[in-house]
Amino acid sequence: MAEQRNFPANLLRFAKQSKGILALSVLAAFCGVACGMIPYFAVSAMIVGLMNGGADMEGMLPLFLWALAGYAGRVMLTAASAIMSHKAAFSIIRTIREDMSRKLARMPLGDVMRMPSGKLKSLMVDTVEKMEAPLAHIIPELTSNIFIPLGIACYLFVLDWRMGLAAIATFPVGVLCYMGMTKDYGARFDRVRQAGRDMNAAVVEYINGIETIKAFNLSTRSYAKYVGTVEKNCEVMTDWFRSCSGYFTAGLAIAPASLLTVLPAALLFYSRGSLAPSTAVVCVILSLGLIGPLIQALEYTDSLAMMGDTVSDVCSLLDAPELVRPSRRADVRDDSVSFDNVSFAYGRDNVLHNVSFSMKEGEITAIVGASGSGKSTLAKLVAGFWDVGQGRILLGGVDMQSMPLAQSMERVAYISQDNFLFNTSIRENILVGKPGAADEEIVAASRAAACHDFIMALPFGYDTRVGDAGRQLSGGERQRLTIARAMLKDSPIIVLDEATAFTDPQNEAHIQKSINNLVKHRTLLVIAHRLSTIMHAARIVVMDQGRVSAVGTHAELLQWSNIYRQLWGIRTGSDLTQGEGATAYV
Repeated sequence: MAEQRNFPANLLRFAKQSKGILALSVLAAFCGVACGMIPYFAVSAMIVGLMNGGADMEGMLPLFLWALAGYAGRVMLTAASAIMSHKAAFSIIRTIREDMSRKLARMPLGDVMRMPSGKLKSLMVDTVEKMEAPLAHIIPELTSNIFIPLGIACYLFVLDWRMGLAAIATFPVGVLCYMGMTKDYGARFDRVRQAGRDMNAAVVEYINGIETIKAFNLSTRSYAKYVGTVEKNCEVMTDWFRSCSGYFTAGLAIAPASLLTVLPAALLFYSRGSLAPSTAVVCVILSLGLIGPLIQALEYTDSLAMMGDTVSDVCSLLDAPELVRPSRRADVRDDSVSFDNVSFAYGRDNVLHNVSFSMKEGEITAIVGASGSGKSTLAKLVAGFWDVGQGRILLGGVDMQSMPLAQSMERVAYISQDNFLFNTSIRENILVGKPGAADEEIVAASRAAACHDFIMALPFGYDTRVGDAGRQLSGGERQRLTIARAMLKDSPIIVLDEATAFTDPQNEAHIQKSINNLVKHRTLLVIAHRLSTIMHAARIVVMDQGRVSAVGTHAELLQWSNIYRQLWGIRTGSDLTQGEGATAYV
């Protein structure tokens, strides 16, 4: 609710860079509405002249030209205002989307990954897009449509205060009818917004999961969920319009009906001799242009409410907690990694408790443990997905939180079984590791990652598009491309979070070869589902329910760690099914 109360301040926060062009747009709109009132004054003068019998063509021509000039001025100034306001609106929307993209980069990556993709898509695309119309129209038009009628009303009161009251008499009645919509407005509008969000999330989920839906014959059930959210959105929107339409129609009909009061008043006062004919004519004609702009201003009520909610949603993301890091690069002494009494929690659920161990430069450290013991959380903390809750993670003797985020990201390459490729060429996907790298570097990284041969066998080689999320390639091919990307990045610290967990035997040999090339002379933290692959690690950390149970070599842990012996007993059988060719990290 704080964002709602600070709606104007938050809006100005986004419009800061466009305030100049917005001010010009408001000025143009103001002058346009003022020009639009000139024909009313000109027509009034014509009628008064005709009534006084002193009108001729020579006298009427200037008034006609004034009326024409006023109409032309309104058209041109309104168009100029619209052009400037739309330019400002799109500039503001671009700024908001850029700010949101930069914000996501500064937020803990784990927090971003926990956000439903449908919600993020809806927020960054659909929700922000809704700001275009209000920004382009409300700011200039609302301003001009309020102040010009106020000026005319003041002029009417100067001419005859009784006619001024008569001219505005229907407007408060129409506003009261219009305000009938405001009953439970917030709650009803929240239901409309939530229904729209649920529908967007269901649409994105249905599209992203279409392969699984078809594979498991879930089409009917999943489609029913999708249809249900669409029907719910339709039902809520229908109820919304049904509850508002009566009040809106009544307000729209009554508020501008100023002739119902102005004409009888003018006739009454004229018949009593208290109102001059010329004044009566001017008041009647000006009253016709008095309420229209105010009605148009009232029509922005829904847009203002939507605008407030949209700004609130955007601010909720932009004000989310960030990874707080300094801007000055730190001096690191080596490529070691140390955990110093690290504790961490997802929300209120503690998953790590006072974890301490060290990884020496150029050595392999493996983390093993049962599912849920905290292995992947440790890996993601080193990769910078989150800041630790308590304790420190030291890179080269420097606390990660004491170095810029970009520096820590440069020093660590993270590879997991969840590999993602962008829907662009293979070359551009590999270049993510080092933007601007030469073709020779790309080929060298691809050869080292054992993927050059299969790339050259594709129709367009390195220029082949990989499809949405890399779906044109097999899982093993995608994994090798992500390793090539890490090769090109050339980070001194490598984190492998079960990188070959779901790989088929045919691809595993290629992936294992590429990983072995990747980790040479680097500090390696590896989480492996096959213990045979980490037998020769310099150090194995055994995790148990978020705590370090034991640290040692394979031989040492088999002697005095019950948990490791149990894991080895469980894993050995499955590893042996792979034959004697299980390849260790070297």
